[in-house]
Amino acid sequence: MNSTIFKPTTPPPSHPSSLFPQITACKTIRDLHQVHALFIKTRQIHDPLAAAEILRFYALSAHRNIEWARSVFNHMQTPNCFSWNTIIRALAESSVDEHPLEALLLFSQMVSYGFVGPNRFTFPSVLKACAKMGNLGVGKCVHGMVVKFGLDTDEFVVSNLVRMYVMCKVMEDAHLLFSRSVVVCGHLNERKQEGNVVLWNVIVDGYVRVGDVRAARVLFDKMPQRSVVSWNVMISGYAQHGFFREAIDLFRDMQIENVYPNYVTLVSVLPAISRLGALELGKWIHLYAGKNRIEIDDVLGSALVDMYSKCGSIEKALLVFEKLPKRNVITWNAIISGLAMHGRVEDALDYFKKMELAGVVPSDVTYIGILSACSHAGLVEQGRSFFNHMVNVISLEPRIEHYGCMVDLLGRAGLLEEAEELILNMPIQPDDVTWKALLGACKKKGNIDIGKRVAEVLMDLAPHDSGSYVALSNMYASLGNWEAVAKVRLQMKDMDIRKDPGGSSIELDGVIHKFVVEDESHPRAREIHSMLEEISNQLSLEGHRPDTTQVLLNMDEEEKQSVLHYHSEKIATAFGLISTAPQTPLRIVKNLRICEDCHSSLKLISKIYERKIIVRDRKRFHHFEQGLCSCMDYW
Repeated sequence: MNSTIFKPTTPPPSHPSSLFPQITACKTIRDLHQVHALFIKTRQIHDPLAAAEILRFYALSAHRNIEWARSVFNHMQTPNCFSWNTIIRALAESSVDEHPLEALLLFSQMVSYGFVGPNRFTFPSVLKACAKMGNLGVGKCVHGMVVKFGLDTDEFVVSNLVRMYVMCKVMEDAHLLFSRSVVVCGHLNERKQEGNVVLWNVIVDGYVRVGDVRAARVLFDKMPQRSVVSWNVMISGYAQHGFFREAIDLFRDMQIENVYPNYVTLVSVLPAISRLGALELGKWIHLYAGKNRIEIDDVLGSALVDMYSKCGSIEKALLVFEKLPKRNVITWNAIISGLAMHGRVEDALDYFKKMELAGVVPSDVTYIGILSACSHAGLVEQGRSFFNHMVNVISLEPRIEHYGCMVDLLGRAGLLEEAEELILNMPIQPDDVTWKALLGACKKKGNIDIGKRVAEVLMDLAPHDSGSYVALSNMYASLGNWEAVAKVRLQMKDMDIRKDPGGSSIELDGVIHKFVVEDESHPRAREIHSMLEEISNQLSLEGHRPDTTQVLLNMDEEEKQSVLHYHSEKIATAFGLISTAPQTPLRIVKNLRICEDCHSSLKLISKIYERKIIVRDRKRFHHFEQGLCSCMDYW
């Protein structure tokens, strides 16, 4: 064997003993393992091209094996720049927590030894390792080296520098670097500049990460060129930060500009569709995935199951779930939570059993879904049993959400004292959501004593949240204590606390129509008003009398009936009736809990007009059909 040590720039020897031809002839991973074994056995460590090829295969190919890659690298006496870059990149891109630190240590050795200097392909991987670790100090040192090596104008390197600052949440430095790279004269002109689309994507993503979606959108609109990644970053940012309508609007703009959505686009926009209940758009996305051969795997499948569930089509959610080629704990959680949300308690429990039989270990999210199902049906003993199973059998530490479910379960069942005791004895600090669950139960059950205590705790915990003040005011109003009501309302006025307005929406032909109480702003307001009058007359003929106890305002009986007449869910229903063909199901989304008068009215409306009406309120789904509701009047 030729024992000559070759410099990185020297080509490998072309003699029969070289392993390089054998490597290039490999067809399977088994073939390469055999060549690797021969490489180690013959200690052919002086063939840099052969060694580098084996290293590249184990470090970066589909058969990635970091341990094998490290073994090859350690057998190389004089690794060239390509080999250093390969192992550093492999470690920097690894999902193992310790590997990015190893990448930085290797880079330090590379620089210290001085035999081979870093190049434009070295720094991006090193910066990626810094970004993963959130190590700003090392990142700044590497930035200095980038300048020293004259690579501060290299687009690939600068993009990773900006990403490093973004991941370390130092947006000021990230934006400064970005501006210098893409703008003449060092400041951002109003005129669009040609630039690196990757760099633009990185800075937009940075602002999304820190929650400044407005700044992200300003930059997005100024981009000289946009890739599908650009659209995905912005759509995902809107959805993650609660700007659901904006996410959907941008998704539609994307199609207008003839940019084809990809897998990531669909996964990003589906949560926004779910929150707004835009079923028709969700169906379109499902069809688009099929027509464009986008694989509906466990991630996209879970998003589709969740979308159909939250848009009121639980049967379609079940169909998607059953067709998934692979299921994991996330897909099981999606269907169990969906069934619970729709009041399909027995089905939720059945799928929980199927999940266990499939050998999938339930997660903490699974138990949130199953406890929620028990709560909707008043299954107190089963809820307690599942809670104990989670703690004692699965050995999961209860989260605040699990305690919240238990408080909700006990409160709905009228066990208010037990629910309060559970909160007071929790091993973790109760949050406002947990207290609100108890407060809602107190309001439902008319327990002013516990309700007042809970409301006072909430006022201290979240002094500017209107919910506790409104609930306390409503409890006083239900008792006719208008003096106490006035006192609470005055306190709200002094603190400039405003009640969240009730609103309902309905999707027709892909357009979401939103209504508030006594809404007259819709273009078809006159027709809607006429339909409301007809509905009121039909309800009267059926013997329905408005439940004015639900109007917790100090006014006469006639005024109270008028207020009930124009609740947002009734307006949305009236609009749906005049806008769709007979027997078409109506799907309505309400931002607050449905009131008892609207609940009893919608049961009768479903019978009178022979319509299935599906309402998603803040707590759950109600399926109204033939004068009945799926919740069996327990919600």
